Amino acid sequence: MANNTVDHPPGNSVAEGNHEGDFGVTVMELRGLMELRSGEAVAKIGDTYGDVQGICRRLKTSPIEGLSGNPVDLEKRRTAFGKNFIPPKKAKTFLQLVWEALQDVTLIILEIAAIISLGLSFYHPPGGDSEMCGAVAGGVEDEGESQAGWIEGAAILFSVIIVVLVTAFNDWSKEKQFRGLQSRIEQEQKFTVIRKGQVIQIPVAEIVVGDIAQIKYGDLLPADGILIQGNDLKIDESSLTGESDQVRKSLEKDPMLLSGTHVMEGSGRMVVSAVGLNSQTGIIFTLLGAGENDEEKKVKKSKKQGPPENRNKAKTQDGIALEIQPLKSEEAAESEEKEEKEEAKTVKKVNVTKKEKSVLQGKLTRLAVQIGKAGLIMSAVTVIILILYFVIDTFGVQRRPWLTECTPIYIQYFVKFFIIGVTVLVVAVPEGLPLAVTISLAYSVKKMMKDNNLVRHLDACETMGNATAICSDKTGTLTMNRMTVVQAYIGDTHYKTVPDPSVIKPETLEIMVNSIAINSAYTTKILPPEKEGGLPRHVGNKTECSLLGLVLELKRDYQPIRDEIPEEKLYKVYTFNSSRKSMSTVLKNSDGGFRMYSKGASEIVLRKCSRILDAQGQPRIFKPKDRDEMVRKVIEPMACDGLRTICVAYRDFPAEAGEPEWDSENDILSDLTCIAVVGIEDPVRPEVPEAIAKCQRAGITVRMVTGDNINTARAIATKCGILLPGEDFLCLEGKEFNQQIRNDKGEVEQERLDKVWPKLRVLARSSPTDKHTLVKGIIDSTVGETRQVVAVTGDGTNDGPALKKADVGFAMGIAGTDVAKEASDIILTDDNFTSIVKAVMWGRNVYDSISKFLQFQLTVNVVAVIVAFTGACITQDSPLKAVQMLWVNLIMDTLASLALATEPPTESLLLRKPYGRNKPLISRTMMKNILGHAVYQLVIIFTLLFAGENFFDIDSGRNAPLHSPPTEHYTIVFNVFVMMQLFNEINARKIHGERNVFEGVYRNPIFCSVVLGTFALQLISAIPTHHLKFLKEAGHGITKEEIPEEELTEGADEIDHAEMELRRGQILWFRGLNRIQTQMDVVYTFQTGQAAVPGALRRQPSVVSQHNDIKVVNAFRSSLYEGLENPESRSSIHNFMAHPEFVPLSEEEARIPPIEETGDEIEALPTPCPSVPPPPSPS
Repeated sequence: MANNTVDHPPGNSVAEGNHEGDFGVTVMELRGLMELRSGEAVAKIGDTYGDVQGICRRLKTSPIEGLSGNPVDLEKRRTAFGKNFIPPKKAKTFLQLVWEALQDVTLIILEIAAIISLGLSFYHPPGGDSEMCGAVAGGVEDEGESQAGWIEGAAILFSVIIVVLVTAFNDWSKEKQFRGLQSRIEQEQKFTVIRKGQVIQIPVAEIVVGDIAQIKYGDLLPADGILIQGNDLKIDESSLTGESDQVRKSLEKDPMLLSGTHVMEGSGRMVVSAVGLNSQTGIIFTLLGAGENDEEKKVKKSKKQGPPENRNKAKTQDGIALEIQPLKSEEAAESEEKEEKEEAKTVKKVNVTKKEKSVLQGKLTRLAVQIGKAGLIMSAVTVIILILYFVIDTFGVQRRPWLTECTPIYIQYFVKFFIIGVTVLVVAVPEGLPLAVTISLAYSVKKMMKDNNLVRHLDACETMGNATAICSDKTGTLTMNRMTVVQAYIGDTHYKTVPDPSVIKPETLEIMVNSIAINSAYTTKILPPEKEGGLPRHVGNKTECSLLGLVLELKRDYQPIRDEIPEEKLYKVYTFNSSRKSMSTVLKNSDGGFRMYSKGASEIVLRKCSRILDAQGQPRIFKPKDRDEMVRKVIEPMACDGLRTICVAYRDFPAEAGEPEWDSENDILSDLTCIAVVGIEDPVRPEVPEAIAKCQRAGITVRMVTGDNINTARAIATKCGILLPGEDFLCLEGKEFNQQIRNDKGEVEQERLDKVWPKLRVLARSSPTDKHTLVKGIIDSTVGETRQVVAVTGDGTNDGPALKKADVGFAMGIAGTDVAKEASDIILTDDNFTSIVKAVMWGRNVYDSISKFLQFQLTVNVVAVIVAFTGACITQDSPLKAVQMLWVNLIMDTLASLALATEPPTESLLLRKPYGRNKPLISRTMMKNILGHAVYQLVIIFTLLFAGENFFDIDSGRNAPLHSPPTEHYTIVFNVFVMMQLFNEINARKIHGERNVFEGVYRNPIFCSVVLGTFALQLISAIPTHHLKFLKEAGHGITKEEIPEEELTEGADEIDHAEMELRRGQILWFRGLNRIQTQMDVVYTFQTGQAAVPGALRRQPSVVSQHNDIKVVNAFRSSLYEGLENPESRSSIHNFMAHPEFVPLSEEEARIPPIEETGDEIEALPTPCPSVPPPPSPS
């Protein structure tokens, strides 16, 4: 168990021992004592300590004066017995939350892809410049691409970081909000203790063992204690035991008072005997997991002892743990030692798995793994095809030998292919998915706060969308927990609603009001509402509050009557108890006679009535047959309406008869005169029937689990619409339920339970164990196509186990105990059933938002992968570059996830059945949409890819050297691709086959702004740079003088220049080379002297231009080689292009360069025939 002090490590036991030595009793002794009940406890106190005073002496406290309040003494007590504080589970640090977010499978796949991609982008092998490497050397890469290579990996990592931080921050702020709420509640709690003989109020956390606490009706006990003195004290221990009967406490019978229980009647003093984790509530909290660490250690030990194969079995025991199993087990296979170290972690994971891993997460994980595998296969195939194609083409078709100096170039080629493969993989994995899930959940949780749902576990919100069953409490959730009189039988008339005071005879009214005001505990009151417009507050006994409420409704007030007859003046009181089932109060009249007012369960009190007040307010004889008729005509119909019936009566004892024998109760409680019979209802919340009808339409079964009797439960269930007329449903009491589901040995059998639960709608008089059994049985059941997803509502400590077992536990924010809140997933801040329906709506909305995003994302992915794959295989290069793919993947998908994940829910979500656990994420309709759209997009893209140049009359971008800069052709392909995705985003808004995709589009401003924003971004990114004149360095035709020296060497800013010029340049080179070919022929002819001189003279400029051309060719070739060998000088080709001295040859009059430039070159040429003079120097 958790150690007894909060802030002392267990190693401090010596110090603790010393401090405990100061007192005559130890923590463990007191704890053992508090676990005993009634007679056993009394005997133990008598044997060990003599009496309660003995315990006080050992605890060094005075039963009358209390503790001294000396800080040193208080500190000693805290050290010895602990503080009255149950430490909350340690909040996870931000880094822990980040680490948890990183465990996502999709993110792991992305991280690996990104790291590979980054590594490759920095790998530049040395180049060989041998002619023999052939075409291979031609333009292996363009420096724009090469320098942008790292962007891709970095961008993926960046997206991963964003997703992780957003997720972690969400969890962290949610946890912080919740803890803030809790601590605020805790600080407000105070309790009355006696110190130095003074009655003072101190915060609950400051109570110590040995304090003398004063307790009175309505208190929630903050610590365990032993009664010193009590007056008619009754405690509601249902929050611990689940028993709804109140327990009478007295020194002789049962002096043990437990923390977390409510004082229902009476008052008294107790000595505090256990606080914090040692109190009964603290022990339950420890079981619920405040002391997780101890268990973890145990589990770790036991696991280590088992052989490895058992360990793996233990891991997979939990059904849902299997979903991430493939990944886990591969890692496990890798290293046994690592497994040993991480065992504790894994164990914790598995313990929590059932709760932590929601339906959606399981499906998404499976989907991510499937997509990852498909992507891997596609990318592997791409790489293999490219390598094979290359090898066969180079060494097979062109029959080149493999040269050692060419190896680096070949390697670089293979690396490029690998990068294309990684691109395909990156495109296949939907990066936006984790972000979409996170945004969707976070957005929903924020909005759910407004719908009175405080979500404690993010995934609960989405699990709720899959709920198939709700097991609800009755009191406080379906009903208002405000007893009210709704029917009355007064003066021979049965009123179906509270009558107007004017229709009742004044005498009858007077006697009834007096009877109710005086014959009820004076501690029961109706107070004004706390909030403006709220309902009045009921304090004390709820049934008595309902009668006082009747007095107020009859336009009378009970307080003046009580002021006139204070409690001291009451002559005798027969308090209500379960055997009497009635309460009577005797007053002494001024003439010496007595009047007794009585009230109680109608069937019992009516038996003792011999008269009844008639319509005139006069008593008339009331015979047994009259009584039977009244039971039949008044009381039974009221009970069938779910009402409790109470009879109010009186009796006069004349003065002449002398004082009656008060102890012979039976004689006193007879010969009564009945004033009225009232029917009391705990009214159903007005909005509940509609909410339940919505649930039923949405395919969710609502079951009522209550401690009330079966008639009332059945009546309330009918009013709520849980039981519908003419349908075959079961209403069982706890006892009967247990008989049906347990075998002879008393064990629950799943087969028996499976026969009961599908028809069961009401479980009455149920204990907490019954509730837990029912919930567990429904969850474990295999009846029906899908496993049930169960939500449970609860408010008492006793509901803790059921709330924890359920898929989603709802605790009541107002009436709920701390234990219930701690065990729950969602807290209903208004305790109202309709909020549960809202939660269902939001849950389904989350699920749909993610499906919408999936539909959008997968269309992008399918198209992109196929385009990249076929493009790479047919044209040796992906038509969509890695950076472009990332633009689509990151910008579009991230924004799309924002747009589609913030769609607000609509009522129509409640018109379909829940999806269930096993339904695939991608429905048939979605599959149809994805494939249909993919086919349409592929047709258009391939048409543009293979015939686009003809449509637009531009140059083809296909078969350009590998990784050459983008062409107009491919830019068109890219733009069309992006625009199709953008409009598909609008289609993705509907996933159930609706026709109108624009429906309600204005209700989501985020969506509209994202679509327009993405459109604008795409326009900007697609404008050719030379149209943006104001970006001067990226503009057109800059002269050499304008370019600073550094820029020429870096060449970083010429990328755009190159993009514009090189395409034109390529054509010109072909033209130029062609011309050189012709000119070489001419030169050759000249040399052999076969041509006439005039022709030679006419061709003279050509010879010069031929030298020029040769120079150009050499320059171009050398710049390419240089670029390969020496990445720093990559800019050479651009410098070469930017030199003004090279005028495109298309200008027909070839400019004759100055002699200085060309002289050496010409001398180097074979001299033509002498008749050709050298060109004159312009100087």
